[in-house]
Amino acid sequence: MMEETEVLEENELIPVSMQIILHAGNGRTKAQEAIQFAKLKDFESARAALKEAKYNIVLAHRSQTEVIQNEAAGKSYQPCLLFTHAQDHLMTITSEVNMTRDLVDLFELALSK
Repeated sequence: MMEETEVLEENELIPVSMQIILHAGNGRTKAQEAIQFAKLKDFESARAALKEAKYNIVLAHRSQTEVIQNEAAGKSYQPCLLFTHAQDHLMTITSEVNMTRDLVDLFELALSK
């Protein structure tokens, strides 16, 4: 049991994790918008949404990369389940964005015939 005077030290990976989750989630939202634009045959807007999706993935990836580079340079972090979740979230959504790009390409190709 924790004493009243004990203060939990905040894990410094928590804010980084939240940035990763936020930007990756924004990337997913933009990828979903791209699909909706493609369904309407608005491929210019679909491509713009995909560009924003990719930009958000890059922002999320930068946050993750900074932590990895710091660890490689010898910095130690407390274990953080939220960071592990954020990395999984980023990996999954990166795949979704890539797949969405391919789906938009295929849909445009199919309609051009």
